[in-house]
Amino acid sequence: MKVDARERVRVIIGALFGIGLTAVLGHSFAGNSVSPWLIAPMGASAVLVFGVPASPMAQPWAVVGGNSIAAAVGIACVHFVPDIHLAAALAVSLAIGAMFMLGCLHPPGGASALLMVLTQTQDPAAILFPVLFNAVALTTAGVLYNSLTGRTYPHALAPPAPANAPASRFSEADLDAALARFNQVLNVSRDDLEQLLNFAEGAAYDRSFGELRCADIMSREPAAVEYGTLLEEAWTIMRLRRIKALPVVDKARRVIGIVTTSDFMRLANLDRRDGLAERLRAAIRSSQTSHTDRPEAVGQIMTRQVRVASAAQLVTELVTLFSKEGHHHIPVIDENQKLVGIITQSDLVRSLYRAVKS
Repeated sequence: MKVDARERVRVIIGALFGIGLTAVLGHSFAGNSVSPWLIAPMGASAVLVFGVPASPMAQPWAVVGGNSIAAAVGIACVHFVPDIHLAAALAVSLAIGAMFMLGCLHPPGGASALLMVLTQTQDPAAILFPVLFNAVALTTAGVLYNSLTGRTYPHALAPPAPANAPASRFSEADLDAALARFNQVLNVSRDDLEQLLNFAEGAAYDRSFGELRCADIMSREPAAVEYGTLLEEAWTIMRLRRIKALPVVDKARRVIGIVTTSDFMRLANLDRRDGLAERLRAAIRSSQTSHTDRPEAVGQIMTRQVRVASAAQLVTELVTLFSKEGHHHIPVIDENQKLVGIITQSDLVRSLYRAVKS
């Protein structure tokens, strides 16, 4: 078990407290009676209650029901099976079956059943005392101690994931199918297992993708134009480089806008399908006269509100911008607010693919 020293000390002191309280209460209740007041299986139950309080086998019903039902099975075997060897074997096996049926599988319960056979206990009152009494006292100690030391006992279901948490790559149906195929009893609840798998998936995601920065995936030294760049020149750059967006920068190379193919299409009146190419050429062609109302420079058609990212920014922070807000190109700036790169949807998808394959 990979737990720190503090957790180990917590468990050790918990067992001391639990068995101590159970012993004192049991001895006080028994008084001067010669009947046993503390049974050995409680030692094993204490390991579960204080060592693994999240385990399904350590929950109150498992401890109380498992030990008491198993003790009843053991006493029944003493009454009806004369051979002690066969009685011992039947007591343990039948106790396991009964615990399975009643949903209180508890490993120390097998010891309780066996104890009744080995001590040839025939009085059904032994189920109530010491077995049931010990189990209730121990679980009560477990509730008190675990609560005081920061452990939820009885163990609660895992809290639902927050609404804005990234979706897991496996569904509840996938987990159920895997558990059905595994077909073995696990010493962890289904909900805790699902949460543990999600934590592991998140850790793997952080390792391979979570620390990736924009500088790691951006296209460096991107083409850019200035406010006064002619439309025809900007369009030529986009065609030659086979790109769909150009950041617009000032003399200091600070981003002041962005021009995309959509801006050019709007200029050419995209609503009209016929003669689109010719209208686009006419729209971006430089005017031979000084008097014209149609746009001729990039600054006249560019989008002024530009979403930018810093080179040191985590790539994960851009996923929402691309997936939900409809961005296709995000300029990247350095600490001096100067353009140093650009990230496209293709860059993001490529980085995601590499992270999944690594």
